[in-house]
Amino acid sequence: MLKLRLLTWDVKDTLLRLRQPVGQSYAAEARAHGLQVQPEALGRSFREVYGAQSRRFPNYGHGQGLSSRQWWLDVVKQSFRLSGVQDEAALTKLAEKLYCDYCSPDNWEVLPGAAETLSRCCQLGFGMGVVSNFDSRLEAILSQCNLRHHFQFVLTSEAAGFAKPDGRIFEQALRLGGARPEQAAHIGDDYSRDYRAARAAGMHSFLLRAAGHGEGPEVPPEHVLPTLSHLLVRIEKE
Repeated sequence: MLKLRLLTWDVKDTLLRLRQPVGQSYAAEARAHGLQVQPEALGRSFREVYGAQSRRFPNYGHGQGLSSRQWWLDVVKQSFRLSGVQDEAALTKLAEKLYCDYCSPDNWEVLPGAAETLSRCCQLGFGMGVVSNFDSRLEAILSQCNLRHHFQFVLTSEAAGFAKPDGRIFEQALRLGGARPEQAAHIGDDYSRDYRAARAAGMHSFLLRAAGHGEGPEVPPEHVLPTLSHLLVRIEKE
């Protein structure tokens, strides 16, 4: 059994997921403002704009004069512009509303088994922390979804100044959790940013990969979690 003191957790698609695709949420908000935009077109535009913005201003523009809020407002506006909406007043209202809406549990749902697994880990005495490529809204989102109380700390890439897979975000997490790398394990759904990056920082790690999904690089079966409820069994067997 692993002698662990600290468990760190990714959030998006590990503990929480969006209730519906971004394009559908954006299109619904547009309809509320009297605008008709196809969800599929908005989804494609969002993916293109998000990718371009992430390359131009990594980690929500940290150190480049942008706040994460402005970063996201720009992404939303440009996604709508690319989908044919040119009314700047409407774009500003849509962007502000959607930025706030994505703090709400109306847009997020807890993955099956997440709350139960977190509760059990706390009962067993593990230190608990979040390490997530996310902006400053994450604390509020976790609170609204009734998960925040499980964690001693929530470390976002915006606050850390580094985004996974940069090992420095894991080093900060280890300091916050008061653990050495070999005493800690990270749980996430992304091979490069979670599983491999944590191991490169000297930690243990487990990859959430549902059966039949997320084909990717080979990972030892004992490090793969078909569901979060498999975590404690994996820890005991290591």
